[in-house]
Amino acid sequence: SFSLTLIDALDTLLILGNVSEFQRVVNVLQEGVDFDIDVNASVFETNIRVVGGLLSAHLLSKKAGIEVEVGWPCSGPLLRMAEEAARKLLPAFQTPTGMPYGTVNLLHGVNPGETPVTCTAGIGTFIVEFATLSHLTGDPVFEDVARKALKALWKNRSDIGLVGNHIDVITAKWVAQDAGIGAGVDSYFEYLVKGAILLQDKELMSMFLEYNKAIKNYTKFDDWYLWVQMYKGTVSMPVFQSLEAYWPGLQSLIGDVDNAMRTFLNYYTVWKQFGGLPEFYNIPQGYTVDKREGYPLRPELIESAMYLYRATRDPTLLELGRDAVESIEKISKVDCGFATIKDLRDHRLDNRMESFFLAETVKYLYLLFDPDNFIHNDGSVFDVVITPYGECVLNAGGYVFNTEAHPIDPAALHCCRKRKEEQWEVEDLMREFYSLKKTKKFTLKRASDHSEGESAKDPEDAPSEKGGDKRNSKKNSHSLLSCPTQSFNSKLAVLGQVFLDNT
Repeated sequence: SFSLTLIDALDTLLILGNVSEFQRVVNVLQEGVDFDIDVNASVFETNIRVVGGLLSAHLLSKKAGIEVEVGWPCSGPLLRMAEEAARKLLPAFQTPTGMPYGTVNLLHGVNPGETPVTCTAGIGTFIVEFATLSHLTGDPVFEDVARKALKALWKNRSDIGLVGNHIDVITAKWVAQDAGIGAGVDSYFEYLVKGAILLQDKELMSMFLEYNKAIKNYTKFDDWYLWVQMYKGTVSMPVFQSLEAYWPGLQSLIGDVDNAMRTFLNYYTVWKQFGGLPEFYNIPQGYTVDKREGYPLRPELIESAMYLYRATRDPTLLELGRDAVESIEKISKVDCGFATIKDLRDHRLDNRMESFFLAETVKYLYLLFDPDNFIHNDGSVFDVVITPYGECVLNAGGYVFNTEAHPIDPAALHCCRKRKEEQWEVEDLMREFYSLKKTKKFTLKRASDHSEGESAKDPEDAPSEKGGDKRNSKKNSHSLLSCPTQSFNSKLAVLGQVFLDNT
């Protein structure tokens, strides 16, 4: 559990600027983390915390000043650890439906008596980490099983377009038929959007947009989202769960900012009422639900504030951030850290601190107030690295956070494959630049949407003196991350929104 906490909080250290501590923890992890242990582990949690944390740390290692091995980012000790951990999870996916069991023994595989009932999020929250792993290692098995699980959920949605809360992975029968955007379902929707952005995948985005229509039709009431029966659409639970507070941030990623802000402001009123978000909030009664009054310092509302602030610069979002800092400091700070709030009604504390407080809550708060953090890079600065497959651009921004807030550089997914006819525009530009004499002057300009692959050189711009390790591009009025050849008509913009043809 100590190693898990180290992995889960590792990239937070670098984002907060504590490079030396990041380097120290990486050295500790490299000395040996053993996954060959007789332990029953959550497939979902191991993926988002361990695999995701290791992949993020691996991709950030060079930025932290750690000496990386030849072939990075396509090789490295943290990448090998992530692959080892992910392989321990693969037996869980060996079901008739392709949907994974919820728990696997790291040494022996799936226990014979393991329950076949898994929550929807526990099935659909793998594509970000597993696709990244497949692209970096060249082994397609990880992305393949993640896609199969996603498609199995899609195939088994109800006639009105909703999915339930728990399903039998052997028979594909829905065991819990409550449909909503919260606990047990949440990160499935999140990963359809983030997987679509990361992989430029039209199919995944189409799935989400269809779900989004059904969610609006059946679960949305006055900018709140309720729980309904998945086949009938009738309300089953008129509650708001704190885990649902990720939704405005997700809406911002598809450009639905107005709806996102309205929903966010509803959730913010609950925060101001209690100084935190209770696990369950009864919307008609306007108060907490019995035995669900706690607040374990979850990040979701702060996460949405960070995304929405990047999109709108609305100062209301900074007010939430200020409230969160003051509330957490006043209510939950103890000698050894920050404690879970057991009951928001009287602010009694529990004797525990969740690792997601360090991995997510602190990170999103910091990024909300740090506009110059490298995570917010608009593509004007980047690194060029040489891999066994050619030149590669990294750290240009556009990071995709997994559901545990571990950032993945989407450019890295194009670093570790054999050259194909369709390549990044910027790689072709780099080849031209390397052939120029050092005295030649040049700049980078993003190719227009209608003339991909055309380069633009300006001999009047400042010369390059740094041999290609760091480059500054000439900023357009809207600096965008240079993306690979688009497989469908969507663009990842500075504001983190996906713009489709009809917007």
